[in-house]
Amino acid sequence: MRIILIGPPGAGKGTQCERLIHHLRVPHLSTGEMLRHAVRAGSPEGLEVARYMDQGQLVPDPIILGMVTKRLESADCRAGFLLDGFPRTLTQAATLDELLERRAMAIDCVVELAVPREELVRRMLARGRSDDDPSVFATRIASFELQTAPLLAYYARQGKLVSIDGMGSADAIFERVKASIRRFGPAAPRR
Repeated sequence: MRIILIGPPGAGKGTQCERLIHHLRVPHLSTGEMLRHAVRAGSPEGLEVARYMDQGQLVPDPIILGMVTKRLESADCRAGFLLDGFPRTLTQAATLDELLERRAMAIDCVVELAVPREELVRRMLARGRSDDDPSVFATRIASFELQTAPLLAYYARQGKLVSIDGMGSADAIFERVKASIRRFGPAAPRR
């Protein structure tokens, strides 16, 4: 399966992604991890990425699209993948659709983890990551709401969107995720 996981910062995407990649046995394509890796590497691209991330802004499309395109060309992505953190804008979504169509592929389903804003803030404060500065976090949520939330309508029009209640235990949320993706194709692990 080819799945996109969408949710605001702090929605629990990382936890659910880990469970899904083990359940479906597909590669996890996390643009956040790709970006953090570029920053840690200290490459010129990484320094540019850091400038945007430090301000809580979205990294420009050409950088993100280059990273994602390169990763999708890997042989392990042919049978399926889980995209996390991409696409974030309508432009990225349309470009992804075109990229996949050229490879005779398509997204099977899009899972939204829906979590109220006050819960996102509570979770951010509890996890204490170095990139969870409250002002940067507020900017990240605002960016999500402004630029990423329209993706929900885009994928709903394609009949690929399912919204999951992101509240409760990680186990309960994962059961809801698994039940929802069964409607879009085989969700049993590959052997």
